[in-house]
Amino acid sequence: MFDLVTLINAAGYSGLFAIVFAESGLFFGFFLPGDSLLFTAGFIASTGKLEIMILIPLLFAAAVLGDNVGYAFGRRIGPALFTKKESRFFKPAHVTHAHQFFLRHGKKAVFLARFLPIVRTFVPIIAGVATMPRKEFMTYNIFGGAVWVIGLLTFGYVLGKQIPNAEHYLYPIVLAIIVLSFLPTAHEVHKARRQKKPAHATPDER
Repeated sequence: MFDLVTLINAAGYSGLFAIVFAESGLFFGFFLPGDSLLFTAGFIASTGKLEIMILIPLLFAAAVLGDNVGYAFGRRIGPALFTKKESRFFKPAHVTHAHQFFLRHGKKAVFLARFLPIVRTFVPIIAGVATMPRKEFMTYNIFGGAVWVIGLLTFGYVLGKQIPNAEHYLYPIVLAIIVLSFLPTAHEVHKARRQKKPAHATPDER
């Protein structure tokens, strides 16, 4: 697991902006922490080492701009994305899962994906590939970015302020957030795999 406290203290405001920006819409940013990073940044702000009133607008802007770059990239590269070969920073399976998620949820996927690691990196790109109307994309992008960033930063900040010696519980809480955030993604992947299996397949083939 990332040593998030060390990472955040070393990165500072500009580093946090870059991480949230990349994880929100650049396909090679899917491995970066998102939910846990925001929560921990809010927690550190409760100790006075960061300013929560700087973090909120800064990271909201990073999330929205990152999604916009992903959307523009998707519109430009189009269907070619689905034939791109696997590399260290690109996994075709992630595109497939994000595409299935987008088809299942429609334009709401842009909002819902904010709360799903990996999927949130690729859904803006898929929205661009699908030529989702820019106005609709921006509406869900802004709303989702606000709820995601403000919610997790505030959660970390309030917890740090309200619980005595909260730093002793930080890593268990962060680990719980990581696990809980990946459960919906794992469920989506499992459901997509089950839907792809032929109905006549034997148990061994399934």
